[in-house]
Parts: sequence; C-alpha cells; structure tokens
Amino acid sequence: MSASKEWPDGPAEVAEPRTLDVDGPVDTLHVRVFGGTVNVVGSTETDRTRVEITEIHGPPLTVSYERGTLTVGYDDLPWKGFLKFLERKSWNRSAVVSVTVPAAARVELGTVGASAVVSGITGRTEVRGVSGDSTLVRLAGPVLAETVSGRLEAQALGGDLRFHSVSGDLTVIEGGGSSVRAESVSGDMVIDLDPTAEGTDVRLTTVSGEVAIRLPDPADTEVEASTTSGAVSNAFDDLRVGGQWGAKNITGRLGAGTGRLKVTTVSGSLALLRRPRSEDTPADPPADKKVL
Repeated sequence: MSASKEWPDGPAEVAEPRTLDVDGPVDTLHVRVFGGTVNVVGSTETDRTRVEITEIHGPPLTVSYERGTLTVGYDDLPWKGFLKFLERKSWNRSAVVSVTVPAAARVELGTVGASAVVSGITGRTEVRGVSGDSTLVRLAGPVLAETVSGRLEAQALGGDLRFHSVSGDLTVIEGGGSSVRAESVSGDMVIDLDPTAEGTDVRLTTVSGEVAIRLPDPADTEVEASTTSGAVSNAFDDLRVGGQWGAKNITGRLGAGTGRLKVTTVSGSLALLRRPRSEDTPADPPADKKVL
C-alpha cells in the first residue's frame, strides 16, 4: 500500500483526511464504520484500489492490506455481533470513506448509523447495518443485506437478493436477478421487477409491513399472495381474489407461469400493480379498429 514515503509496512492509523493507493491486487474488501458515509465503487477500467478518507472525527480508522484483503474500519467494531452496538449512541465518531476496487471484488460492508452506497460490483456483496440507510446500484453478483431499522434501496440488481430486517424498508427498482428473498417484521416492501427478467422467484414475508409489487405487462409468473387482515389491491384480471373473515389471498397464473411470486403478510396491505407497457411496444388497437 502506498500513498506517500511515510506509509508504514503494517496497518495504517488514519486520523485525518488522506488518500491511500493499494499496490497489490484486491479481491476482498471489508469496511466497518460508525457514523458518516461509505461509498464503494467497482471499476472495470483498472485493477488498482484507492481509499479516500475525506472526513474523520473521533478515533482514527485502521486501514490494512493482507493477501488480497483490504480492511478499513474501527478495530473495536467487529464484523459480527452488530446488534450489541445498538445502544452505544454516545459514541462520538464518524468518517466519510470512498473506496474504488476492482469490480469483481467481494465486498463486506458493516455500518452503525452510517449511510452506504455500493455500485458497479460484480462479485458478492454483503451489507449489515443497524440504523444507516443503504443504496445498491448495478450490482451483478449475489447480495445479502441485513438491517435493524435502516432502509435499503436497490436498483438494477442482476444477482440474487437476500434481505432481512426488523423495521427497515426495502425498495427494489428494476430487479432482474433470478430470485428475491425478503423477510421483515414491520418494514414496508416495494418491488419493481425488470420487464426483461424471466423466471424470477420472489418470496416476501412480513408481519405488519405493507407490500407493493409491480409486475411487467405482460407478466409471466405464478402468484400466491395472502394477508390475514390487510387490504388487497389487484390490477390483473387473470388473478383471483378470495378469502373470508378478513383474510384475503390473490392466486393464479400470468402468462406461462415461469416465474414465482409468493407473499405472506399478517396485517400489512398487499398490492399487485401493473407496469405500463414500454413506449416501444405498440398497444393493441381498440376492438372496433383492429385490422382484419
């Protein structure tokens, strides 16, 4: 690792803004921060890795590199056991960290009260947070996200998504992976499936969170959705809405049924929405004006 002639052979303690370049290859990135912002960008144009710390308050961050693994974070903030830091609100520390890594690198990001943005990664991405919000953009590899109360927004994901939360909301835009698995106690879920994706397997479970799913038109999936006491909205004539004593379900097949959509919520509302046809897809003419 080199940023200046003063760079030590071992881990660096960074107590002020600084930029560090990694000389060796990086295949794994670990980031653990409390407060502030983390931005991770995957690059396909260069194999070099750069760490930019533009703001830091409180104790120094430790930056280390060993055998392809780059680690940036606080030594007293471990990757596992994040829940025990939920009550440490008196910690007076924060940092603004930006890391550019090869796109194929594996990224493991842990935050407490910090916002995070990860983009352009083709390897596996894991995000764990207590109260910070996370944004994932154009990730091609599988994603695992766990949060207590922070929101997760994901756009144009190409790999499988696994999401676990207590009260954090989940928003997926143009989800194109082969599967989405999401579990939450009270967090809301909004899922917008990519119209070009085929055979996507979506399974959502929540207790009191609201669930809204927008399907392509025409859609191609088997639907099994239910709520015990929540309201139901369905935009597809080919699906059946049934149930009694407050419990309702939406079932049926759209198209060939190559995909799978299964939703379970106890008291949350449930909505299946129809994505408008693409502008380059001509709509059917009215019945009295069809060309024979």
